[in-house]
Amino acid sequence: MITNFKEAYERAIQFPPRRTVIVAAGDNDVLEAVHMAKQAKLIEPILIDSRVKIESSAPSDFSLDTVEIIDEPDKLNQCKLGLELIRSKQADILMKGLISTPVLFKEVLNKEYGIRKGKLLSHVGVIKSEKYPKLILMTDGGIVTETTLENKIEIIKNAVLVANALGINMPKAALLSAIETVTPNIQSTVDAAIITKMCERGQLPGVICDGPLALDNAVSIESCRHKGIVSSVGGEMDIAVMPNIESGNIFYKVLLYLGGGLVETAGLVIGAMVPVVVPSRADSPENKYNSILIANLMANTGK
Repeated sequence: MITNFKEAYERAIQFPPRRTVIVAAGDNDVLEAVHMAKQAKLIEPILIDSRVKIESSAPSDFSLDTVEIIDEPDKLNQCKLGLELIRSKQADILMKGLISTPVLFKEVLNKEYGIRKGKLLSHVGVIKSEKYPKLILMTDGGIVTETTLENKIEIIKNAVLVANALGINMPKAALLSAIETVTPNIQSTVDAAIITKMCERGQLPGVICDGPLALDNAVSIESCRHKGIVSSVGGEMDIAVMPNIESGNIFYKVLLYLGGGLVETAGLVIGAMVPVVVPSRADSPENKYNSILIANLMANTGK
């Protein structure tokens, strides 16, 4: 089981570099992360954007002589070209550059030439905190706006794919809410109870679910003992299933901005034909690199 990004790299470097297409690549931070990943022998990048913009945005030590560049200034055409490379199996990973996420995903979901594969596309944030011994897979904080019971089930299934790529064969998923008791007035507690029962009955194979749980119960066995909670997930959470996109987004960014240098992150979208790296503008080049690293593991394990 991989417990940090260093171990993830040690696993990924055992495989050949993956061809990665970057749409709207003309951005300094994006190209810095791409350069890091290329130097680490994780990817062979295909850069799509205005050649002038790419050349002016690339770090000074990033030689573009051996890098494939598709000179296309129009954003919509950039998306179409990138998706065609994925559909024709000429690339294994899709990465968002300096383009609006809704614009890109409108094309990803296009019924004519898009690359949707699963029932639902969802975002999985991979978080490593020095305060917790394992990686936390937080979902969903960036894509799914309708957190229905059906969508939460698909969100969990997508997160399990990431967990499996990290060597976690039976991940423990905590259905998070504000409290630990089922309360009809708080829909997330009702959904959590239903999903937990479904999991107990074998309707969600490959994952152990429990909830509702508050965050302290999910990450601290001492908290469970103090509150008298008996849980197969408590204190050992692998997957943090957020009650809605708002809480997921806030949780992720609180860690990013207030983690005091103790937190590393990655993020990608699951449910397409290939892993999709969708870095936030707030992400550092290092965290963008981490996202490429996790996408590489997903591509190499066929998840």
